[in-house]
Amino acid sequence: MKTSDFDYYLPEELIAQTPVYPRDSSRLLVYDREKDEIHHEHFFDIKKYLKKGDVLVRNNTKVLPARMFAYTKNGGKVEVLLLKRFNLNEWEVLVKPGKKAKPGTTLVIAENLSLEVLENIEESGSRRVKFFYEGVFEDIIANLGEMPLPPYITEKLKDQQRYQTVYAKVDGSAAAPTAGLHFTEDLIKDLEEMGVEIVDVLLHVGLGTFRPVKTEDILSHHMHSEYYEISESAAERINLAKKEGRRVIAVGTTSVRTLESAADENGMLKATKANTEIFIYPPYKFKCVDSLITNFHLPKSTLIMLVSALSTREKTLELYKTAVDEKYRFFSFGDSMFIK
Repeated sequence: MKTSDFDYYLPEELIAQTPVYPRDSSRLLVYDREKDEIHHEHFFDIKKYLKKGDVLVRNNTKVLPARMFAYTKNGGKVEVLLLKRFNLNEWEVLVKPGKKAKPGTTLVIAENLSLEVLENIEESGSRRVKFFYEGVFEDIIANLGEMPLPPYITEKLKDQQRYQTVYAKVDGSAAAPTAGLHFTEDLIKDLEEMGVEIVDVLLHVGLGTFRPVKTEDILSHHMHSEYYEISESAAERINLAKKEGRRVIAVGTTSVRTLESAADENGMLKATKANTEIFIYPPYKFKCVDSLITNFHLPKSTLIMLVSALSTREKTLELYKTAVDEKYRFFSFGDSMFIK
């Protein structure tokens, strides 16, 4: 299967630059696979399509304010973006321009925060670095850092919390699990009162999410690695739902990657802490996930390939064309789709 098979036409004006208020007023395209029907709704209408006993699995990762600016001893300015933590003081970071961050280089971010470049990881600018600081690292980052918005968003974000889900809990992501951005606390409360069971898992989203597939043969693409966790309680609750024939609905592709990475052939889970490089594309037999709430993804991305695996490539591209024709908003701050 070719990467170009997952391309589609998207007018630039449909790339959402700002989030909508309130969160759940975004639009929702519902695709009923059994009836082969499309419905156009708003996200708060998701309640019409969920029922008592459904298990909604969401990713409670929290986006770090991971973008900072540093200076070389000669006064050169570089951008530093936190990607992945190795241990207490060492991280993988993306440095732009990378030529100013050779191994052995010291970069100063603030009086109480600097770093030393230890080694190159990728020629694109990814480096292993060691931080030197005074105080609590997370507090320092919170004061100095900015939200690392995707490159296709060019407008400045006025409210930093809008690139954070309302249930974000565990620091560690370089990007938001965007399907979760549509949920409000009131909507979550309504769903719980309906008898929808909500289960949290964790996957720290890396910038590999936004990287295009550069090989024409998708099988030649090397998938990025992301850290995930499933607790004992989460595994037990999801396993019970599978045994009882209740739907497991993933909120976003990161929840899909977590569940499908950990599930055995019967869809059963166990408590897990691991890294995953799972690459889901059609044809794929889902072991744990029954349905998906997701945003509209970039052309030729691994995410549109994953979504295509829930039905077919042809049907997914048809749904995307419908979304373009109906002027849905695309990508991180855009509208959503429920594949039921």
